Amino acid sequence: MQLPEKIQNSVLRQIAEKVVSHTPVSENDARIMLNTPDILELGMIAHHVRTELHGNRAYYGVNMNLNYTNICELKCPLCAFSKDRGEPGAYVMSLDEIREKVSQAAARGIDEVHIVGGVNPELKLDYFENMLRSIKEIDPDLFIVAFTAVEYDYFARINNLPVDTVFDRLIAAGVGALPGGGAEIFAPHIREHIAPLKISGKQWLDIMRIAHSKGLETNVTLLYNHGETAGDIVDHLYRIRRLQDETHGFKTFVPLVFHEENTKIKARRPEPTGFDDIRLFATARVYLHNLPHIKALWMYVGEKMAQILLRFGVDDIGSTYDNEKVVHAAGAKTADIGSEDHLKRLITGAHCSPVRTTAGYGRKTGSRI
Repeated sequence: MQLPEKIQNSVLRQIAEKVVSHTPVSENDARIMLNTPDILELGMIAHHVRTELHGNRAYYGVNMNLNYTNICELKCPLCAFSKDRGEPGAYVMSLDEIREKVSQAAARGIDEVHIVGGVNPELKLDYFENMLRSIKEIDPDLFIVAFTAVEYDYFARINNLPVDTVFDRLIAAGVGALPGGGAEIFAPHIREHIAPLKISGKQWLDIMRIAHSKGLETNVTLLYNHGETAGDIVDHLYRIRRLQDETHGFKTFVPLVFHEENTKIKARRPEPTGFDDIRLFATARVYLHNLPHIKALWMYVGEKMAQILLRFGVDDIGSTYDNEKVVHAAGAKTADIGSEDHLKRLITGAHCSPVRTTAGYGRKTGSRI
């Protein structure tokens, strides 16, 4: 039986017909999916897309988080991690401290170092170049995913350099890919509320365009459940898909549920339900036909939901994230480190085949269309 014939909801059946014919679904289709009560039928469509791209494989990583400083000029209301200089708990890691942490993690067998931090005017570009070179000296094979678009923009401004030059220098020092942080949500009226001093959504996308032109593949995130509407989410997805059509540089879409504890933002609605999470991830898988991967970070959504989402379009549950700080500062209840065995058990428990990888995924996986 063909996929559309399995779908009883007539509107979702029309979406399924587009999917099997490899026709991109519309923004209105995305709104419908984000609001449908028929999540099992939506899940069938999303799982069809996921299976076409990845079969039964599910990806995970063995990595460490390196949050080199929590001192940040931006002081975004959404952030529980940042501190002012001199505030209790504020820190900057020395290069010796970074070498020690990475050496210890490398001895445990990690494949990747994931680096993000606050925008701190005391840290100039040579600090980051030396950081990256030190990591590569410890193990040249470590894959480095480093710095958000917000950080690259700041590095350029604080060092009075073109963004292009900043990318060239940090790529030469060892950057292999970019994380997707700082995207938050592109809608200006929401962004002004949750991150008023952060670069705009357009600027964020412009930085990613430059990264892609340099041959860097990147993630892209969406922060949800802080006051956005379904229309704001669709707009965010639309802008991602449009840039991906141009550059083909986005590797993974990563929705992040907002954790409000210790932030200055109080969510305008209750914590998302399982229906909300499932609809968002499944809709993203169907709408973002030109992105290879959809990731559900187990630390954000929880271990059980991560397993469920593997049957609703998700193909990656994230990594071990040794000593993750950012989401835990905002009240995440999950552990701040996961073992490889545990992540493999989560994947096999969802009847998928675990594949250990890095942010580069080790091979090319293309668009469905």
